[in-house]
Amino acid sequence: MELELRHLRVLCAIADAGSVGRAAAELGYSQPAMSTQLRRIERYFGRPLFERHPSGVELTRYGTEVLAQARDVLARAAAIGRLPTAGPRAGRPLRLAATNSPVLAGMLVRLRSRLSDLALTVSSVYPSSEIVELLERGEVDAAIAADYPGRELRHSAAVAHRGIVTEPSFVALPSGHRLRHCQEVTLADLADDPWFLTPDDGAGWPGVFYAACDAAGFTPAAVHEFLGDQQQLQNMIAEGLGTSIVQATFRPIPGVLVKPLAGTPLWCRYVLAWRRGSPADEVADTLFTSAAAAYRALIAQSPHFRSWASRTWNVTTRP
Repeated sequence: MELELRHLRVLCAIADAGSVGRAAAELGYSQPAMSTQLRRIERYFGRPLFERHPSGVELTRYGTEVLAQARDVLARAAAIGRLPTAGPRAGRPLRLAATNSPVLAGMLVRLRSRLSDLALTVSSVYPSSEIVELLERGEVDAAIAADYPGRELRHSAAVAHRGIVTEPSFVALPSGHRLRHCQEVTLADLADDPWFLTPDDGAGWPGVFYAACDAAGFTPAAVHEFLGDQQQLQNMIAEGLGTSIVQATFRPIPGVLVKPLAGTPLWCRYVLAWRRGSPADEVADTLFTSAAAAYRALIAQSPHFRSWASRTWNVTTRP
């Protein structure tokens, strides 16, 4: 076969979803069709791109290299022939909503450089369920939301969505924590620690956290609900007042350590969602490529994430 852009999109979807089945659902394919497509793509490259596991798939080292180039090719292809636009409709700015996402700032910077004439307003909306409602009612045009494997974002046909990345959740600890020398920690190791948790986001959090704790054999001893300034949260962690589940690209301040969770029991997916036809397809594509590029930049600044990825994906490929 000849390699086409659609094949690269399939690879990116599988890598982002961490599962052939979830990627198939996102792209509108059946799982057998997606599996067949992946086998054809791997035959083209002559080497496995993913390691198969009961819980999903993981990139091989070679697959990681191919994926990085695939994303670059897709971003360049999306930019070809793109014309600047003033927004979803003449005379009105693009209305963007965003939950707590590390990609927002970097996405906006890239969006401004790529679509310099685009007028934009941004609203902070924490619950992803509320973001979907705003999109359904036409009160916003596009949004960054979050969901979780097995609890994917649900919406009507008036709304489209595309996964930006599916990332592992890490934990932030005070630098003097008893587990500070461990390369990774288990949830069970933290059974007696107090936790800072963000409130219900209408998409599955904190239910997925409590389910993971239950699977690890404990109920958190103390939970403080917190939704506020990240600096304040980090200060409280640094003072030894608790631990917190954090994003994989979280940047710790002095006094705070970020550790991966053994077995990676928690994952979060960041999603770009938009109303079909407003914004225009080329604007939606630019939003997505800008968000994906922003996330790659965050990874480059996250040594704890890169270290985890090198251990997790450092597998020997077989011809």
